[in-house]
Amino acid sequence: MTVLRNSFIGTNVSRLTMENSGLCTTTRLSALSLTYYGFCLENGNYTVKLHFAEITFTDDKTYSSLGRRLFDVYVQDELVLKDFNIEDEAGGVSKEILKYFTAVVTNNTLEIRFYWAGKGTTGIPVRGVYGPLISAISVDPDFIPPTKNGSSSKSVGVVVGHVAGVILLVFLVIGILWWRGCLRRKDTLEQELKGLDLQTGLFTVRQIKAATNNFDAANKIGEGGFGSVYKGILSDGTIIAVKQLSSKSKQGNREFVNEIGMISALQHPHLVKLYGCCIEGNQLLLIYEYMENNSLARALFGPEECQLQLDWPTRHRICVGIARGLTYLHEESRLKIVHRDIKATNVLLDKDLNPKISDFGLAKLDEEDNTHISTRIAGTFGYMAPEYAMRGYLTDKADVYSFGIVALEIVSGRSNTTYRPKEECTYLLDWALSLKEKGNLMDLVDPRLGSDFNKEEVMAMLNLALLCTNISSAVRPAMSSVVSMLEGITAVQDIVSDPSAPSDDLKLKELKQHYRHIQEKSMDVSESKAQSMPDGPWTASSSITDLYPVTLDSEYWEKRD
Repeated sequence: MTVLRNSFIGTNVSRLTMENSGLCTTTRLSALSLTYYGFCLENGNYTVKLHFAEITFTDDKTYSSLGRRLFDVYVQDELVLKDFNIEDEAGGVSKEILKYFTAVVTNNTLEIRFYWAGKGTTGIPVRGVYGPLISAISVDPDFIPPTKNGSSSKSVGVVVGHVAGVILLVFLVIGILWWRGCLRRKDTLEQELKGLDLQTGLFTVRQIKAATNNFDAANKIGEGGFGSVYKGILSDGTIIAVKQLSSKSKQGNREFVNEIGMISALQHPHLVKLYGCCIEGNQLLLIYEYMENNSLARALFGPEECQLQLDWPTRHRICVGIARGLTYLHEESRLKIVHRDIKATNVLLDKDLNPKISDFGLAKLDEEDNTHISTRIAGTFGYMAPEYAMRGYLTDKADVYSFGIVALEIVSGRSNTTYRPKEECTYLLDWALSLKEKGNLMDLVDPRLGSDFNKEEVMAMLNLALLCTNISSAVRPAMSSVVSMLEGITAVQDIVSDPSAPSDDLKLKELKQHYRHIQEKSMDVSESKAQSMPDGPWTASSSITDLYPVTLDSEYWEKRD
């Protein structure tokens, strides 16, 4: 039996019979990576001995014995173990296996890294990613370390005095920082962040204050579900957007850490770039690239003075870009990810109106061996797939459904979540289905487009959107197929309806009733607050709502003029 002291330390409480059982009683764990450094070493060759013992799984043919852990090991940035499986190498669980390597130190620094291979289980025996595990590390020089002349004659009293003074000073500084509250929340977050091999930078509050002019109100560019958002300029001239966690935010530490971990491991032209984060005292900050043209939602159906005149080629390009970003998340990235909160608010537009998917606070790792994930429901009503909204049944097809809703919004210029209680069609999808039945689907097209658009492309996108929002997840295409259909490489699949299967209609009615109940319950609250966007209510969404106001002075608009 294994007891977790916290998310990163495993302790075996059963009796171990191996020779070095004391070393293997506890292990260091991480979801993504563990990195160990040896500093101030003499240059030369060293023997690195790694102790491994799989103590988190059992061999009793129970549910706890089904877990699999695979990871890679690097010594001095050189891959020495690929897809390493402790249980297979040791011949079972609770058995020690030793691995020896020679490390060449040339810059007085030794680095040993353990990195999740993107394989193995993520839901067995308990929910979580089973990344690298290490029991103990020993490093011995292959040479006789040099000694300094006269070192033995140093006064022991002087050395002890210096050490005691340093320790006293350290405790004094820590006590002052703790008294001022600078370490309390940071300690908690640092434990959650420990083990994440972030591909981003760490910023100080001092740097961010300088960039935002001490969070000047003039630099405040939005208020989202996460908190306030500020525009800033770093010392090197880089323009940034600073996303600040508010004390009243629904997005807590778990989503904060999740967003950092997810985005730091992802790099794609259609994903928002995370420059880094800042964790000091009560400050929790994410630093993103600045997106000049705000969100797609604001561009399409935000306040009238902030809406953008998006022609059809631009809308089509935006839709293709979103699809490519989702294809990367689902099929191409090393970490297969379900975003869970795809909507127009979470699609940001750069100066050239290129779309970038943002907000990974609710994202989930999608294990390849599993057909679905059962999870707590979180996201935005109106964009959630029926099987997920009603049963918590999550697959990448949930993102496909959300994409279909966004595609309808792009064509129509209307928000899906604008509640219309007095109209026959409560949601945009209802209206689209009604027009489809009447053969008038083109009536959905945004009047602002006039007649200046490619009718074949528009009809293809509308039919594709309805295919993506099919009540049955099995009918929805993969995002790579969506890209091919949008680019005209393959034809849009026909939607096959089975009139003998009333279960879909029942599901749809149940889902509509569920949404109506949520909407009507929140109407009083919504009307009492000044809403800058008709984005509707949602649960635990950490969206960057109204990220920053749009100004028509970007290079894109200058070129058009």
